[in-house]
Amino acid sequence: MSKIKYIIFFAILAFSAGQLLAWGPTGHRVVAQIAYDNLNCRARHRVDRVLGKHGIIYWSTWADNIKSDTIYPESYDWHFQDLDSGLSDSAVLAAMTHYPTVGGNLFRAMDSLVNLLRHDPGNVDALRFLIHIASDRFCPMHMGHLEDLGGNTIRFDWFKQPYNLHRLWDEGIINAVGYSYTEYANYLEDRFADQKKAIRRMSDGELLLHNYRLTEQIYAYQQEWNGNPYVYVYRFAPDMEWQLYAAGIRLAKLLNEIYG
Repeated sequence: MSKIKYIIFFAILAFSAGQLLAWGPTGHRVVAQIAYDNLNCRARHRVDRVLGKHGIIYWSTWADNIKSDTIYPESYDWHFQDLDSGLSDSAVLAAMTHYPTVGGNLFRAMDSLVNLLRHDPGNVDALRFLIHIASDRFCPMHMGHLEDLGGNTIRFDWFKQPYNLHRLWDEGIINAVGYSYTEYANYLEDRFADQKKAIRRMSDGELLLHNYRLTEQIYAYQQEWNGNPYVYVYRFAPDMEWQLYAAGIRLAKLLNEIYG
């Protein structure tokens, strides 16, 4: 990428910073609530000691809130990992360990945070970051394409308001459903209870491929969608809900391994 292209890219990225929220506050709290409900007793007690009771939920949006702060300026690109379209399964899986040099650092950040917490489980900020970023990896547009900044430059109207594809998956579909985070978490835990064991058994690679394929479907659907938000919610709300539930179950699994 030329120097001029880099300048343009980061200028657009800075302009779009307010849109890179991954699930938005409601979605992150849904994931955290599901995770909290599925922690074993020892892990829940230890996580509560680090973050305060139910802190996993209350701090789940912290990593987004400090993006404009100077405390962790390098953390901005921990929230996403752009992947090209048309990748083979093996290429997608390779990105988990052979970290791409451009388009985010989500995979690198996840591995670093997990390793740090295994050696220093009382690290408050590392745990706050992990809770958030472990959810981001289940948000399809956080595995989007570099050329459109994960859907940020794909714009349209959503219930007569200006939107973009990234923001739609962060919060638009969730807000259209209309649940509070506790209502949504309870609903998803009831709805997908029979899939809990299967989701726990899935490898990180299988979950990444599932998310990547969903992301590709989202991009393809954008070419045929008629712009009706009700049609879009009907088409994709079930996929989004599975992603939220799976994110919560896998976050609980990860924290049980570290703190249990």
